[in-house]
Amino acid sequence: MGIPFRGWSATTSPIYGGWFFITLVVFRLARRYPLIPFRRFHALIHLFAACLFAIVHGIYWVGLMDLVKPFDRMTAEPSRQLFAETIFYRFPLELLFYTLALGGAIALNFYERYTERAVAAARLESSLADARLHALEMQLQPHFLFNTLNAISALVRQGRNGEAVTMMAGLSELLRYTLDHAGDQQVALEDELAVLRRYLEIQHVRFPDRMSFEIDLAPEARRAAVPVLLLQPLAENAVRHGIATKAGSGVVEVRAFRSEGKLRIEVFNSGSLAVSSASGIGLRNTRARLQHLYGDEGRFELAGTDSGVTATVSIPWSEVA
Repeated sequence: MGIPFRGWSATTSPIYGGWFFITLVVFRLARRYPLIPFRRFHALIHLFAACLFAIVHGIYWVGLMDLVKPFDRMTAEPSRQLFAETIFYRFPLELLFYTLALGGAIALNFYERYTERAVAAARLESSLADARLHALEMQLQPHFLFNTLNAISALVRQGRNGEAVTMMAGLSELLRYTLDHAGDQQVALEDELAVLRRYLEIQHVRFPDRMSFEIDLAPEARRAAVPVLLLQPLAENAVRHGIATKAGSGVVEVRAFRSEGKLRIEVFNSGSLAVSSASGIGLRNTRARLQHLYGDEGRFELAGTDSGVTATVSIPWSEVA
C-alpha cells in the first residue's frame, strides 16, 4: 500500500501545477477579454479557450499518468489506454474547472473595481470637503476685509488719519498672514493668536477709550493645531456686539488651554447675547468648518451670562509638526 501512496504523491504536484498554470492563463484572458459587460466576441474566445484547455489538459493528464504510473501495476499501459475515450470522459470536468477559474477571475475583477471606486470616492469626498472649507475661508476673507476697510474710511472721515494709517498697516499684516497660509487647514495656536492680537489692536484703534482686551495662552497649548482664521470671526463678533453697541467701556478676553484631551478656546465679551449675534456669517462658517474638520468631536457654543457673552470652541487635541 505504501508504494501506490508514494507514487500518487509524486503525481499530485504536476497535476496541480497544470491546473495552476491554466488558472493563471484564464485570469489573464479574463482581464483582456472580460465577459461583463457581455460581448459575444469575448464569449466565443472563452468558449474556444475552454475547449482547447480541456483537450490539452486531458492529453497532459493521460501522459502524466503513463509517465509516473501512480498505481504501479494497476496503471494501464499505453497500448491499453484509449486516449480519445479518456479525454472525452474528462472533458466536462475540464470545462467545469475552466468555468470555476473564470468565475474566480470575474469575482476578483469586481473586487478590484469596488476597491478602486471606494478609494476614488474617498478621494472625491476629501476633495469636496477641502473645497467646501476653502469656500468658507473665502467667504470670511472678504467679509473681514470689507468690515476693516469700512472702519478705515470712518476714521478718515473723522480726520483721524494717523489712526487710519495704523489700521491699514495692521490690515496689511493680516492679509499677508492670510495669503501665507492659503490652502493650509491648520496652524499653530500661537500663530493664530498672534494675528488675533493684531486684529484686536486694529479694533482698539477704533475704540481707544471704550475697548480693552486680554489674551491668555497656556504654555502647553502654544503648538496646538487649530484651523486657519478660526478665532478672527469670534473676536469680530465680540467687538461688534460687545463693544460697538455699548456707550460705555467693554472688554474682550481670550483664553486657550488644554482640558481633558481637547483644546478649549474661550472668547468673552462684556456685551449681551442678541439673536443677530448668533446668526452672523462668521459664526455660521465657524460651525460649518468645525463640522467638516472634526465632525461631532468639534463643538461650538455661544452662551450669555449677567457679566457678558462667551463663545467656546472645543476640538480634539493635536499639535502641528
